[in-house]
Amino acid sequence: MTSPAPSGSLTPSSTLPARVTVLSGGVGGARFLQGVLRLVETTRSTTEVTVVANTGDDIWLHGLKVCPDLDTVMYTLGDGIDTERGWGRTGETWHAKEELAAYGVEPTWFGLGDRDLATHLVRTQMLDAGYPLSAVTEALCKRWLAPTYGAGVRLLPMSDDRIETHVVIDDPDAAPGSGEQKAVHFQEYWIKHQAAVPAHAVVPIGADKATPAPGVLEAIAEADLVLLPPSNPVVSVGTILAVPGIREALAATSAPVVGVSGIVGGDHVRGMARQLLTVLGVEVSAAGVAEHYGSRKNGGLLDGWLVDTTDAGLVERIEAAGVRARAVPLMMTDHDATAAMVAAAVELAGL
Repeated sequence: MTSPAPSGSLTPSSTLPARVTVLSGGVGGARFLQGVLRLVETTRSTTEVTVVANTGDDIWLHGLKVCPDLDTVMYTLGDGIDTERGWGRTGETWHAKEELAAYGVEPTWFGLGDRDLATHLVRTQMLDAGYPLSAVTEALCKRWLAPTYGAGVRLLPMSDDRIETHVVIDDPDAAPGSGEQKAVHFQEYWIKHQAAVPAHAVVPIGADKATPAPGVLEAIAEADLVLLPPSNPVVSVGTILAVPGIREALAATSAPVVGVSGIVGGDHVRGMARQLLTVLGVEVSAAGVAEHYGSRKNGGLLDGWLVDTTDAGLVERIEAAGVRARAVPLMMTDHDATAAMVAAAVELAGL
């Protein structure tokens, strides 16, 4: 059994390799990336970081293309995020949302902030002009990422194709006990229903016919390290893996693949991972998620897996499944604490 690694200051041995690829969802992935970049800064690495972001949460609203995870990563790394909410713009106002509600325009449960609207307008105009989502994202990042990171950070959508995650739930409008179900967009499940209605299936519509966006497969194949942050394993990382070719690229890359558990002490830290893991029949534990991803030596995805010190007792079970494991503090309380977590992932990868 691997003993828990001590927390503490970052050391030169924690230096990131030249090319790191991270498969990211929204809030959790973005905060993890802040730790990656703090480690780059602290150790004076020349690391190039490529982020492959989930687009299954994307939704069309009021004629606008909204990409929540792409925008959360972009705003967070570009210092434009509302840090209290973890999503949306800092200094946001909601006049447009209020005016739409006054007209009775639905949906009223999803609000677009006034500052945020500009991003969606630019994105939609470029898409309408024929640019693919990857090119649009690159253009938007010239404002948010390039001034600080230059070519050191790339943000890629997982696909240019339309993919939308839907969740099959008990129909809240049906008669009690009727057993009627309906499929709703993930955003409706999460925001309108607060993930509080019974769910029965998660379906990334369009994923089976999609192709990875330009640069995605290369970013995985040419990486020196691939990281799976504590993003939702079902609707964030799981949706990325649903795009044909991405799972295969992870299995084939020569880079070690190390993941970080978002389940601590038998529950998610935030979000709705517990509910959706249950839908898939996956045990809601750090070990259960590691086994869900599987060991690369046994046809799965992981070479290494970090669990919180609370779950140190699960390390032996995870390693018995063929995945190197270590217990370290996983609470992303600040950038330095998150950087220490990333450093532990680097060390677990043997780099």
